[in-house]
Amino acid sequence: MSAPHTKRICQIIKLKPECVDEYKEVHRNVWPVVLDALRRYHVVDYSINHYPPLNLLIANFKYTGNDFEKDMKAIGDDEETQRWWKLTDSMQESFNDGASGSGKEIPWWTDVQEVFRFEGGSSA
Repeated sequence: MSAPHTKRICQIIKLKPECVDEYKEVHRNVWPVVLDALRRYHVVDYSINHYPPLNLLIANFKYTGNDFEKDMKAIGDDEETQRWWKLTDSMQESFNDGASGSGKEIPWWTDVQEVFRFEGGSSA
């Protein structure tokens, strides 16, 4: 069961069809400093899924900190994360009008509303 302060995030973005193999390859070897920034700012259980028929990437993660906006800004201010985003953003197309890349004023990835959740638990 999720901790009371855990926030779940789901986001989508388009993957350029000509970049599928490269995108998957770079994600087989995510830079350790990028993963360290995610850990440091309370991002856990992060996954990205690919749905080829729609060239769709679907990201899911949990945020376990107490100040989401502050921590997301700190991740965005990290120089190595900015370098990573420059690499991966070039393989993506945002759904958001006017978006120009990760960490900018207009979000690069699009947040998706959760409509159902089942966390299990005892059936007693």
